[in-house]
Amino acid sequence: MKALHIITGLGAGGAEQQLRLLLRHLPLACDVVTLTNPGQVAEGLTADGVRVVHLGMSGNRDLSALPRLARLIRHGGYDLVHTHLYRACVYGRIAARLAGVRAVVATEHSLGGTQLEGRALTARMRALYLASERLGRATVAVSPTVADRLRSWGVPEPRIEVVPNGIDVACFRFDPDRRERTRRRLGLPKDAYVVGGIGRLTAGKRFGVLIDALGRLPRDYMLLLVGSGPEENVLRRAAQRSGVTGRVLFTGEQPYEPDGTHALDLPSLTSAMDVLASPSTEETFGLAAVEGLAAGLPVLYACCPAVEDLPPRLAAGAHRVRGAADAFARALAETRARTGHAPSRPTDRPAPAAARHYCITRTAAQLMDVYAAAVSSPSPSPLGVIP
Repeated sequence: MKALHIITGLGAGGAEQQLRLLLRHLPLACDVVTLTNPGQVAEGLTADGVRVVHLGMSGNRDLSALPRLARLIRHGGYDLVHTHLYRACVYGRIAARLAGVRAVVATEHSLGGTQLEGRALTARMRALYLASERLGRATVAVSPTVADRLRSWGVPEPRIEVVPNGIDVACFRFDPDRRERTRRRLGLPKDAYVVGGIGRLTAGKRFGVLIDALGRLPRDYMLLLVGSGPEENVLRRAAQRSGVTGRVLFTGEQPYEPDGTHALDLPSLTSAMDVLASPSTEETFGLAAVEGLAAGLPVLYACCPAVEDLPPRLAAGAHRVRGAADAFARALAETRARTGHAPSRPTDRPAPAAARHYCITRTAAQLMDVYAAAVSSPSPSPLGVIP
């Protein structure tokens, strides 16, 4: 089987990083087309040996991209097309049908209750989504929460498959030596209690809540923000207003896996943390929280379907926080009192069962089942073929 993955962009982001990790574990030949922005993840995919094509789409209404994409699909001889993110799903499904591909699968990564990929949902977006969804064989939801939203939109139940995001559990396993090296490299005080936040620096992630909470806590609490995005300057100004500028570290976007070429990477940074906090109130999965659990961290979250969809016993150490800065400040202080604090001396932080539940090999196996069903199912009637 030969598959083509189509994604809106390949800058640093959860869906983009998830695609790169997934392709390392799918047992079939895959190429990738990015409609726009061949950024950091495109470079990583190329380094992994994946062929990446930039379609050069100029905007949401660049209809000239459609026949170009259809020709690319047809000439590539693909058995299956898998689309990711809204724009790629709309254009990719149509292009795949025009190219005569028999199996089209889409993953819905970012459908929130009121937002889609950080933008407010509109009736027009929903209508276009549903019209293009009918052209596919299956729509993959990354959590039961997202599956429920798809059903409420009117996506037929037989076309919805739940395949959760996955992580490389071994990669995030706590390493005390890595912790010591990373904290030293970051210049963290030996006795600092490090609160971690992971994700795109956007308004929806609400990292300003953690900055405000930091101002309510003793001076040995520090905040480590891992990610980049349009709200970075806003967050820096918030730290100045709260008087905690010297206690907030911005690392920028860091690679998912240690490869020896970066001084810092995400697993090293999670080893350096003492607790992970996720104040976002609208998540479709909650990948950062699962990564924190895999690193053996206590996790405080406002919304995390990945945790909430499991029996509580599987995610020991994860606690929901309702409220804003005051609530997170209290929860952080309570977590520190409950778990103790010896930042330079921990030797082991075992991961709860939830981390293993979301192992990327399990995710890849589930997705292969979806692919097999899509390829073996009768094809929908063709729209026509782009020569």
